[in-house]
This record gives sequence, C-alpha cells and structure tokens, in this order.
Amino acid sequence: MGPAFLRLPFFDELEPARRVLITGAGGGFDLFSGLPLYFALRAAGKEAFLANLSFSSLRPDAGRHLTPTLVEVTAESIGSEYYFPEKHLSQWFADQGQSVPIYCFHRTGAAPIARSYAALVAELQTDTVILVDGGTDSLMRGDEQGLGTPQEDMASIAAVAALDESRVLRKMLVCLGFGVDAYHGVCHAHVLEAIADLSASGGYLGALSLTLDMPEARQFRAAVNYVQQRTPDRESIVCSSIVSALEGRFGNHHATERTSGSELFINPLMSLYWCFRLKAVARRILYLDRIVHTEEYYELTRAIKQFQVEPVTVRARRELPM
Repeated sequence: MGPAFLRLPFFDELEPARRVLITGAGGGFDLFSGLPLYFALRAAGKEAFLANLSFSSLRPDAGRHLTPTLVEVTAESIGSEYYFPEKHLSQWFADQGQSVPIYCFHRTGAAPIARSYAALVAELQTDTVILVDGGTDSLMRGDEQGLGTPQEDMASIAAVAALDESRVLRKMLVCLGFGVDAYHGVCHAHVLEAIADLSASGGYLGALSLTLDMPEARQFRAAVNYVQQRTPDRESIVCSSIVSALEGRFGNHHATERTSGSELFINPLMSLYWCFRLKAVARRILYLDRIVHTEEYYELTRAIKQFQVEPVTVRARRELPM
C-alpha cells in the first residue's frame, strides 16, 4: 500500500493484514470517516468489513443478531426513516452493485461492546481492527478541561484493547477531522500534546492528507452526500466539516443548518488522517479501568462523570500560539 519511499509506519503496520474490520468508535457517522481506508484496502486486494457503534434505534427485527447487542444491518433492514445512516450506507453500496452489511453495536456499557467485538472478530476471522474517530476527542486522557463526547469513544477503545491479541494481531486508532471537536469544547493544544506524547511512546503511526484527487476521497464524499440527504435535520456536523475541508472551503463555512448560530473554522487540517497504535492510546486514558466492566450506558456515563468530579488536577485550556 503506497510507494517504498517516505512510507508511513501506518502502511507498514497494515501490510501483512489480510482481513480488516473498520469500526466507527464514537457512534453516529464515525464509520464514514473510515470509508477512504475501506476503499483503499479493498483496492489493495484485502478483505475489509464495516461496523459502527450505532446511535440508531435498532429494532429486534433490524437484521441478523450475532449477540444481543450486535446486529447485521443491510440495505433491506427495517428501522427509522429519519435516522438510520448504517442502512442508508448499505443502500449506497447496493446502488453501486455491492452487498456490504454494516455490523452495528448497540449503545451500551463497555462490557457488552467487548463481548460483541469478540463475537464479530470470530465471525469474520479478522486479524486487524481499525477504530475510526470522526474528530480527535478520542485522544483525551481524562484530565483535560474539555473532553468532548467521550463515552462511546472510550467504550470502543476499552473493548478493542481487550481483544485477544493472539487472534487480533493489529489494533489501531485513526482520527479524521482535526478541529471539529472545538464545537464540543475540546482544546486542540491538548490534542497536539497527546499526539506528541504518543509519538514519544512509539504509538504514533503518522499522518496523511486526503484530497479530492484520490478516488477514495471522492467515494467518501459521494457516500456522505447520499446518506446526509436521507437523514433530514440530523446531518453529521463532523462529516459535513470534513467534506467542506476536502472541497477547499475555509473559515466560517456552514454546510448544514445544524451549525447555524455558531462560528466554525473549516480548514485543511480537517482532511488529515492521524494514525496510532490503539494500545498506546488506551494506556494514556486515566479512567479506562473504571469503565471496562460497565454493562449499561448510564453506568459508563456515571463512571466518567465521577472521575471528573474527583480531585484530579485538570489541565486548563491553552491557546495555540500560531
């Protein structure tokens, strides 16, 4: 994957992979940020599969259940006509003549998600798992003033970190959309600090830019636009921002009315992939051990909130001196 010169460690890590599971870590449209990787892996002759921690209301008859909290969604799945991005994505693939299911995790505590990951890895015989975060709040370790929306990201990281390493040989986290989490209060000086820390520990696998010269990026934009049109009033702010950056928009550009009234800073950094070894990311999270055994979503949320109110030295926000 890619030329031999100036080759990213991320591609070296992926080279021996044969069956790769790409999963949206934070729910909603996070999976879409992994689509360029999916298209590239398939073009390279590798088997790739798609999954997502879902915000959709997954009915009991939505599809085949692999566990009580993991369902296989297809273009024929039954669900909400207003918000079911996984079904619409599968339908987009069907319109291209491809049958691509999306495996959907219910939004629960970390423990059921971990059990479902183990079942899915066994079902698909995957040797590699790539978690994808639309944004970069998954890099927050817990003592920052702004954590963004950590619940789903942290549950996914805890679940994948717990997978049997004799079966899953490679575990990675990839972030796309640097800057979009400012909308949720994340300090991006802390994001850069996290990347530096991961670089020092050997957990950073490099960054690469998407451009519309790449067929994978154009396919990503097409899939996002298709699904956004079928998700009225609940378009993804993250995906809208990334697509805007790909198209060369800059500054306070609003592609969806959901962001009206706020000030955005669309910029080229939003179209960069930042790649990490997941184990190194998990080691930095100060409260991960408190959430691994949570069964219900409210337990997960409570554990994170309890950590935040304890006497932890919270690092104040910093302005980027640039």
